[in-house]
Amino acid sequence: MAETDADTVRREFAESVNMTAGELEKWLESDDSRAVGQKSDGSGESTGHASGRRIVELLRTRKADLTDDDLDHMRKVHGYVQRHLAQRPGKEDIGTSKWRYSLMNWGHDPLKQTR
Repeated sequence: MAETDADTVRREFAESVNMTAGELEKWLESDDSRAVGQKSDGSGESTGHASGRRIVELLRTRKADLTDDDLDHMRKVHGYVQRHLAQRPGKEDIGTSKWRYSLMNWGHDPLKQTR
């Protein structure tokens, strides 16, 4: 499979992350944000919460300053959001669902209109 070029990675990231840096930062401070996601050692910060902190940094980074590691994380975010959106729960109220909260840790609020 060919390596995805940086412009495509940035575009897909922007399509996947529909929260602003400020919105995401505020969300990550909430108890609901900290309550969801897989924690590698059963305690501490979840993978998604840590990713959210990184996404805030990426949203505030100038395009010219993005590193290969940044682009790799942006690819990871896009992949996670796409996979997770495909797992949308059926009849459950998604407004307060763990599914939505997990997506929000990755910078995507499924209830928010796209930018």
